Amino acid sequence: MKSGVLGVLMATQFIAYSANAAEITKEDYLDLQQQLKKQAAELESLNEKLEMTAEMIDQSSSKSAASATTIGGYGELHYNNLHNQKPGSNDKKEIDFHRAILFVGHDFNDKIRFWSELEIEHSQAGDGKEGGEVSMEQAYVEFDIPFDAKIRSGIFLVPAGIINETHEPPTFYGVERNPVEKNIIPTTWREGGVSVSGRITPALAYDVAVHSGLETNNDATYAVRSGRNSVRQATAEDLAFTSRIKWTGMPGLELAATVQYQSDVTQSTDADAGSALLAETHAVWTKGPFGIRALYANWSLDGNGPESVGADQQTGWYIEPSYRLNSSVGFFTRYNEWDNTAGDSADSKYTQVDLGVNYWPHPQVVVKADYQRQATPDGKNNYDGINLGVGYQF
Repeated sequence: MKSGVLGVLMATQFIAYSANAAEITKEDYLDLQQQLKKQAAELESLNEKLEMTAEMIDQSSSKSAASATTIGGYGELHYNNLHNQKPGSNDKKEIDFHRAILFVGHDFNDKIRFWSELEIEHSQAGDGKEGGEVSMEQAYVEFDIPFDAKIRSGIFLVPAGIINETHEPPTFYGVERNPVEKNIIPTTWREGGVSVSGRITPALAYDVAVHSGLETNNDATYAVRSGRNSVRQATAEDLAFTSRIKWTGMPGLELAATVQYQSDVTQSTDADAGSALLAETHAVWTKGPFGIRALYANWSLDGNGPESVGADQQTGWYIEPSYRLNSSVGFFTRYNEWDNTAGDSADSKYTQVDLGVNYWPHPQVVVKADYQRQATPDGKNNYDGINLGVGYQF
């Protein structure tokens, strides 16, 4: 490179001096040669700097492209050792890698992004055993729009309850998710459609969504949890409409309420059933080491079918006080009460008491232990015993 630059410079200077070649002395020639060498060295240094700059630009572009895509996930392993107090009934003693989720997100630009969660439940699917599945928990495109709002389109978690949207193991107490939100909300509940979320004031947020709805039936005693289709070729005869309002105007306090309406909870497959209305409200409060969560939810189902089995009213509530000893250890207790056939005259209410401890060796890793005691009027599900678990998120 240096010899080539030197040759070009010498040729240029030769042309410039050719008109006065007769006047050039030996000293002039030597001086010219030194000047040319100096200029060649300067050009070589400049070329090296340009190459380094180009390389830095390429690296910066690569890093920028890589940072636009994010990968994460969460998962949890459970050990259940529960004794059924009714003679002749089966105990529950099992180890289950309950779920493993992979997050993948990508920012197309500063206003359009994609987010997804791929879930594997009970370690595997397709082995003929009950429960195992691979499914999309979320997969949506999100757009920023004026007035500090966002539009989502795709599969998203329904904005209802405390843990339906935020249920990574390090974020809640107890090995298993609470039974009220599991059976009444029903967590984890995702649907396909469009939602708009934003803020009315800095402390007051809203969500409005239109999406696929539940499809329960008489065989399932119209239990709402049985109606989840997970957007798997879900029938869309009767869409659902959900709205939520959330207030966070005081440090450590969240108050929220959700209403959902669906014109036919059986997707028009049962002439004896009709509309479904969910009303849910909850409070989350943290003050120093003390915390408390409380939730109430109620479904009202129309039609002679749900009414005949008491499923026209499905209700539940829980209260969960907790105490954080330090950044690594926290204790909790929780009282749960729910009934998926609360509309009948018979006593069909479930109750469950949980108490236990969470240990966080790292903010994103948790080890859990709790004692559980569940009671039912018929005694068929009177379980008591311990649960152990480990969970993570990243």
